[in-house]
Amino acid sequence: MRQPHSTSTALTGSASFAPPHVVTNEQLCTAYNTWARSENARRQGTDEPALDESTPEFIERASGILRRHYWDAEGILDPNRLCPRIPDRADDVLSVQGEMAVRAARGALESAGREAEEIDLVIVGSSALQRPYPALAIEVQAEIGARGHAFDVSVGCSSGTYGIQLAVDAIRGGTAQRALVCTPELPSAYCNFRDRDSHFILGDAAAAVVIEPLEGATKGFEILATRAASQMSSAVRNNGGFLNRGDEDRRDDADKLFYQQGRRVFRDIVHLVPTLVRAQLDALGLAPEEVSRYWLHQANARMNSAVLERILGRSPENGEAPSVLSEYANTAAAGCLVALDAYRDDLKSGDVGVLCAFGAGYTVGSQVLRKL
Repeated sequence: MRQPHSTSTALTGSASFAPPHVVTNEQLCTAYNTWARSENARRQGTDEPALDESTPEFIERASGILRRHYWDAEGILDPNRLCPRIPDRADDVLSVQGEMAVRAARGALESAGREAEEIDLVIVGSSALQRPYPALAIEVQAEIGARGHAFDVSVGCSSGTYGIQLAVDAIRGGTAQRALVCTPELPSAYCNFRDRDSHFILGDAAAAVVIEPLEGATKGFEILATRAASQMSSAVRNNGGFLNRGDEDRRDDADKLFYQQGRRVFRDIVHLVPTLVRAQLDALGLAPEEVSRYWLHQANARMNSAVLERILGRSPENGEAPSVLSEYANTAAAGCLVALDAYRDDLKSGDVGVLCAFGAGYTVGSQVLRKL
C-alpha cells in the first residue's frame, strides 16, 4: 500500500443526539392504517383509488428500519393529524434545530477535548433549515460561545459531509483554525405520513464533529481526502419553501413535503456513489479491500448493500459497514455521522475508513479517514 496523501487536518471528536420519543413500525402502521380506512370510506363512490394499508413486515423488508426517534410523537401518531406538533419559539429562545445542534456540539467538543472558545468556524448542515435567517450556525455559535464566523449549508443528505469538506478547506486555506460541523435533522416535519411508500422512512437526530489541524492532534482520525459531486435530478424532491404562499391553489400539495421515485433513486445512486468512492480511493493508492470501515448514508439497507457490492466487488462482511438504520431510520445528513460516532472506537491506529453521504440533488460527499 502506498502512503496515502493527507489534507493535514483531523476529525478529533464526534457526538450524536436523538430525541427521546421512540416510535415502532407497529405504532406508525396503526396510525396510518386508521387514517387510510377513513380515507377509503370517503373515496367510496369516487374515481379515487383505494389506499393499501401498511404493515411492519413491509417496512422492515423495504428498508431495514424497525423504529425511529421523533422530536414529537403524539401528533404523528394521531390519525386525525399525522404531523408532529412543534410550536413556534420566541425569537430570543434557542430554536428547535439550534437546540439539537447544541446538544450534539457539546458532546463533540467533549469528545475532542476542546472548549467552545477554541472554535472559530461553525457550520450547520441540514437537508432542511427551519428558517432562512439568521443562520442556525450563528445561533449555535452564540449559544456555545464559539468565535470567528458561522454559516449554514443545505444540500440534502450530503449536507454534513459537504460541511466537513468546507471546514477542511477553511483550515487548509488559513481562514479558520478549528471548526465545528453540526447536522441537526428534523425530517419528521417534512415527512408525508399519509404516503404508504414513505411514511416510515425518516427519523430525527443530530450529530456533530470537530475538525482541526493534524499537527498536534492525538485522537480521532486524520482526514486523508475529501471529495464531492452533484448531478441534477428530481427523483428525490421537496418543494416546500417561502414561495408556496404565493400560489394558494397548490400551497398544501403533497410535493411540499418529501417525495421520491424510489426505484429510480436506487438505480442512480448505486451507480453514482461507487464510481466516486472507487475513484477517490484510487487517487490515494488505496484498494477498496484496504478500507476497514464504511460509514454510509443511512437511507436503506438494500441500497447500502448494493453500493458496497459495487465498491468491493463482493458482499460486505460483518462490521465493514455498520448500520444504525434499524434504530434511527433515515436521519438525512446526520445518518452517516451517527454511524461514525457509534462505530469508531474499535478501529486500530492506522485503520482506514470512508465516511460517505449521498442523497437528493443528487449529491455525494465523501471523506477518507485514517485512525490516529
